[in-house]
Amino acid sequence: MHAFGGPEYIKGHGTQNDFVILPDPDGELELTGDRVRALCDRQRGLGADGVLRVIRAGNLTDAPADVPSDVWFMDYRNADGSIAEMCGNGVRVFARYLVASGLAPSGDLLVGTRAGIRPVHTHQDGRVTVEMGQAKIFGESTTAVNGATFAGVAVDVGNPHLACVGDHDLDALDLGAAPPHDVNLFPDGVNVEFVRPLGGDEVRMRVHERGVGETRSCGTGTVAATAAALHAAGQTTGRRVVHIPGGTVEVEITASGSTLTGPAVLVGGGRLDPDWWQNP
Repeated sequence: MHAFGGPEYIKGHGTQNDFVILPDPDGELELTGDRVRALCDRQRGLGADGVLRVIRAGNLTDAPADVPSDVWFMDYRNADGSIAEMCGNGVRVFARYLVASGLAPSGDLLVGTRAGIRPVHTHQDGRVTVEMGQAKIFGESTTAVNGATFAGVAVDVGNPHLACVGDHDLDALDLGAAPPHDVNLFPDGVNVEFVRPLGGDEVRMRVHERGVGETRSCGTGTVAATAAALHAAGQTTGRRVVHIPGGTVEVEITASGSTLTGPAVLVGGGRLDPDWWQNP
C-alpha cells in the first residue's frame, strides 16, 4: 500500500456542515485558494463545505490584534477558497478536534477567529457550546428565489446575513444559485437564510452560504435566524431550537451576546498524497 506522507487531515462535521481540518500549528502549509477548492471538491478532493486550519494565532500574519499569539486560531476558508470571518459549526468541530488531539483540555477553552475570540465549552456527550457574540440587526433588505421576493433583516454575527422570516414553503425553494443581494448593504457578499416559525420556540431554516452554496447547516446562520425570528415576534432576547437539514441546534440570545449549542463529530483522518498537494 502506498504510504502517504503529505499534510495531515481530519474530516469532521457539525450538523452535517462538513470540514477538512488541517493541523498546521507553526504555519508551515501554503494554503492557497487552489488547494482549498481542490480539498473541498467532492469529486477530485476530500469533499467539504470549508477548510479549518489549526494554527497558533502568532503564526498567522492576518490574525486580529486582539487575539493573543498563543491562542489556537481557526483559519477558516470557504469551499471557493475565500477567507471567512467566522463559522459557528466550524468552531464546534475545531474545538472538538483540539480536545480529541490533546491540544486543549475538555471543558472551557478559547478559540481565535477573524471575528475575535470565541469562548467554547465542550460537553461530555459530544455537544459543544460556543459564545457567538452579539447578533446585531443593522438594516432591512430583500432577495428573490423562484421569481418571488423575500423580505428580511440584515444581521451581523461576525459575518453578514440576510434572514428572511415568514410562512415560507422551504421545500420548494431552489437554492442552487446564490440569491441576489444589495451590494451596498452587503459589499462582501452575504449568507441568506429562509426561516419558518413552527410554533413555540422552534423554527426551521434553509441557507445559502456565501462562497459555498446551500449547506446542510450554518452555525452563524442559525444565530441570525434566531435573532430575526425574535425580532419578528417583537422580542430582542430569547431562545430558539433551530431545525436545519443536517440536524438540530439550540440558540439563545441575551442582552450581551448569544450562544450556539450543537453536536460536533470527527469522522476520521489520514495524510494527503504529497504529489496531489503540490498539484491539486
